[in-house]
Amino acid sequence: MQELWKLLTSPRHLIVFEAAARHSSFTRAAQELNVQQPAVSAAIKQLEESLGVILFHRSHRKVELTKAGERLFVDVSIGLDHILSSARGIWQRGQNDHVTLSVSTAFAYYWMVPRLEELHEAHPDVDLRLQTSDREPDIDAEGISLAIRRGDGNWPGVHSALIAPEVIYPIASPQVMAAAVNLLTVPNLLHERLIHLEEPVRERPTWGQWFAHFGVAGQTPKAGLRLNDYALVLQAAMAGEGIAFGWKHVTKGLIEKGLLAARQDWSWETGKGFYLVWSKTTPLIPQAERVRDWMIATAAAQG
Repeated sequence: MQELWKLLTSPRHLIVFEAAARHSSFTRAAQELNVQQPAVSAAIKQLEESLGVILFHRSHRKVELTKAGERLFVDVSIGLDHILSSARGIWQRGQNDHVTLSVSTAFAYYWMVPRLEELHEAHPDVDLRLQTSDREPDIDAEGISLAIRRGDGNWPGVHSALIAPEVIYPIASPQVMAAAVNLLTVPNLLHERLIHLEEPVRERPTWGQWFAHFGVAGQTPKAGLRLNDYALVLQAAMAGEGIAFGWKHVTKGLIEKGLLAARQDWSWETGKGFYLVWSKTTPLIPQAERVRDWMIATAAAQG
C-alpha cells in the first residue's frame, strides 16, 4: 500500500479515470461525477504524470484508451466494483435496521402471518416488513433483504435455501369436496367446476399440466372461475366456488383447521420448490440473518 500511496496523487483520480474510460468522454464523466470537465482533464493528467504513461489518446470529439489505459481500466473497474459492493453493504447495515421480506400475497397470508408470533417471541428485536408482489423482484436493486421464489433453487446473484418442495393436490371447501361424489378417478375431475390461477407475470403450473402428470392428456378441463392471485384462489375455494390447486406448504394449515378439504392421494410433486433467497453481493444485516435462519429452521421442523 505504501508503494500505491506514492504512485497515486489521489485515489479519487481512479474514480475519475474509470468514468472517463467507460464513457470514452471526459465531458460525460464530468456529468456523471457532477464536476466540471476541466477537473476531469486535470485529474487524468495528474494520474498520467504519477504513473509516467499516457492513458488516453485525445482528439477533438472523443478520447480513446491506450494499451496502458486498457490494462489499468480492467483492473480499476474490478477493484472499484468490489469496493462499491462492500461499501454499499456496510452503508445498508448502518442505515437499515429493518428486514424486508418479499413474498406472494398467499405466502404472506397463509405461511408467514400465522408464524409471526413465533418469530417475534424468538427475535423480539427484529423489525420485519412484509412486502407482497406479483413478480420476482430484483433484490439488490430494490434493497430487499429476503424473498421467496419458485423454481429449482439456482438463480444468478443469490443464495437460496429450500422452504418447501412444490406439492400440488386438489382442494375445495369441505362441502364442495363432500358433494363431489364422482371423484373416484382423476379423469372425473375434468367434469367438476375448477378454479384456475392465471398470474400475469410469474410462471405457474396449470390444471392441464396437473392432469397430464396423471396421464390425462388432450382433454380440456371444465371452464371455471379464473383469478390472477393465489390468495384469491384460496378465498374462492373456501367460499365454495369450486375445486382449486392446493400448494401443500400454503394450504396445510387451512386443511388442519377444517377450512379446506384435499385429495392428498392425488398429489403432484413437480420437482420444483419454494426457496428463500438473499443476495450474494450485499451482506445481510444481523436482523435479516436471524429471520433467514429462523425461516429455514421453521420450514425444516414443520416439513
